Amino acid sequence: MKTLLSCLAPLGLFLSCSAPSTPPTSNLTPAWVLSWSDEFNAPSGAAPDPAKWKFDLGGGGWGNQELESYTSRLQNAQLQDGNLVITAQRENYTGSDGITREYTSARLLTQGLFSQAYGRFEARIKIPYGQGLWPAFWMLGDDIGSVSWPTCGEIDIMENIGKEPSTIHGSIHGPGFFGANAINAPQTLMSGRFADDFHIYAVEWEPNQIRFYMDAQIYATRTPAELPAGARWVFDHPCFLILNVAVGGGWPGAPDASTVFPQKMLVDYVRVFRRSN
Repeated sequence: MKTLLSCLAPLGLFLSCSAPSTPPTSNLTPAWVLSWSDEFNAPSGAAPDPAKWKFDLGGGGWGNQELESYTSRLQNAQLQDGNLVITAQRENYTGSDGITREYTSARLLTQGLFSQAYGRFEARIKIPYGQGLWPAFWMLGDDIGSVSWPTCGEIDIMENIGKEPSTIHGSIHGPGFFGANAINAPQTLMSGRFADDFHIYAVEWEPNQIRFYMDAQIYATRTPAELPAGARWVFDHPCFLILNVAVGGGWPGAPDASTVFPQKMLVDYVRVFRRSN
């Protein structure tokens, strides 16, 4: 179901409403103009649009001690009923990198296809649930190939670790504030789990300010004044988008006997807006 912010109840609770056929912007502030989107409305069973998404592949841990091998197979990423479905599975799999892992999943990104500096970046997502799962919607600076991470900058619009079913995190990483020392803000539901329903996760990124939203609620604002002494604000150039479900890693820990597979992350849409002026 495609919704906009006008379809949200007070306190950030989601209510169903009719689905528009195209991504409208009339219910947002007039200052925002849609610049890019994927509504995931291709027939069920289709692969993600290759004009909009690439895949990261392999099982090398991705700098986080992750336990999955990312693939581009339909088993791990396909469209179903108007959603992008990223599926994490328990299976022995050897990727093209020659690494064998006990889990598979998918990591999609717009690198080389779309990037933007500043604007509103949002997605409506129903996350998976379980110990050791790590779903995320995030961005990296498109200069990562030349300056590397974390100098390129990273904006984590939404991260969740399975052992915190009622909490999501929004954070920024840059030189002098990255990894465990990132500038992070949690947002916790008053009741229930994030995996129980769809929620809208967004940032509004302006020069020298990044605002984090869950549904209609702003829960954190980041500015250069909050950086550690001597650190540099690097959020002044285009970033590309990433959607993934990691399995394991230093932060969430490994799955255990309570973790049920397969687990799915459903993405109803991803939309990017820019200021009209």
